Amino acid sequence: MAIEPIHIPRLTRAPEQTEVVQIDEPIPGLETLTPVQGWVRVKHQGNYLEVDAKAETIITLTCDRCLQQYNYKLSISPSELIWLDEAADDLAPIVLDREIDSEDLVESLSPTGYFDPGEWLYEQLCLEIPQRKLCDAECPGIPLPESEQSSKSGGDRRWAGLESLKDQLFSQN
Repeated sequence: MAIEPIHIPRLTRAPEQTEVVQIDEPIPGLETLTPVQGWVRVKHQGNYLEVDAKAETIITLTCDRCLQQYNYKLSISPSELIWLDEAADDLAPIVLDREIDSEDLVESLSPTGYFDPGEWLYEQLCLEIPQRKLCDAECPGIPLPESEQSSKSGGDRRWAGLESLKDQLFSQN
């Protein structure tokens, strides 16, 4: 069962102009070991929506040091204001060399459109996935076999021929 988008004008007729969506299912596009569990609350505040949530799930990450997989509890409690703007549906072409005003850096939706709590929750969960993935703060990294560790101390054996030539040249001087 997918999380249904909320028709924004319908929120104005809801009790306290609020709708709470209970979540206990996987979110499409997000690979998790357990269903995402929690809630998303959307409150219509006239010219903006007040959105907050509490959700958690378990995901599998790969350690950046040792490349082992480990489970990570992803837990979020985001809160956001989304402005309602008639011009939000206008698809103006993106001009890359224009100056960006601070008003352009806020999320906005059409007051007659829909708010998708599933998509919003997906975005919030993705933002909380750690950039630096470590299975343990003390992770030593990929263990090297004994033969590679001993060659590291004596240098790379592939350079042995060049090393002997260097020794011959310097011993002649």
